[in-house]
Amino acid sequence: MRDTESAASLRCGKHLLDLSRPRVMGILNVTPDSFSDGGRHDRLDDARRHAERLLVEGAAIIDVGGESTRPGAEPVSLEVERERVLPVVEMLVQEFDALVSVDTSSPELMTAVAEAGAGLINDVRSLSRPGALAAASATSLPVCLMHMLGEPSTMQQAPHYDQPIEVAVANFLREQVARCESAGIARERLLLDPGFGFAKTLEHNLELLNRMASLETLGLPLLVGMSRKSMIGKTLGRAVEERLPGGLALAVMAVERGARIIRVHDVAPTKDAIDMAWAVLQERSDS
Repeated sequence: MRDTESAASLRCGKHLLDLSRPRVMGILNVTPDSFSDGGRHDRLDDARRHAERLLVEGAAIIDVGGESTRPGAEPVSLEVERERVLPVVEMLVQEFDALVSVDTSSPELMTAVAEAGAGLINDVRSLSRPGALAAASATSLPVCLMHMLGEPSTMQQAPHYDQPIEVAVANFLREQVARCESAGIARERLLLDPGFGFAKTLEHNLELLNRMASLETLGLPLLVGMSRKSMIGKTLGRAVEERLPGGLALAVMAVERGARIIRVHDVAPTKDAIDMAWAVLQERSDS
């Protein structure tokens, strides 16, 4: 249990994020090549308009990403990522006083966005790049660690596990938590992401969600992102722009299995879906 403000809250810079109930994280990709919305928000004015919409619709966090991590994506240079991300973070903090998460694996950018007022580091590579662990520790910000094998450019090349997928994910995340604690990142600063769609087949993704409740034994808040992903397209035969109903079903099931942050493109309908699900779950627990 946390011995700071509350076991159900997370200190994110100047913001205190209430995790006593599930929260929605709105996606703001400032890249030209993200799988769903690449190129739509890569200009500052477009990013501003989209962020304002996400906040009005009820996003508790805005997650800014300057490097696509879709399957097959190649990494971008630090200079390019910094030019894409830093002005947007500064705008969100100064104009909206938003709680900003930055989706990055670059230690230099972690330092820069923390200085600009970001409140959370969201690293799909779990601080594996040289210097990332030390940089994240020095920011004093919370960090989300995600399960992935390899790199986005190679992760979907016949992923294989010798253990049940939920066991493999739990063991990986447990090791990453231990690394962080050894580097001085307190346990209460950590969140965990099972990494749906990262180094996983469709069957892996479905099995992992079905058994995701077992990850609660790790004792840390779970952040889950399945919005518009190929697991929906492959299951339902839907194009990216037709995946919202499937995504809402997945979001509700993730909440039922313990998720506290749901990372999505479509904030308003997701918030309604998980708020409704939460009301039912609370009635069950109170009765």
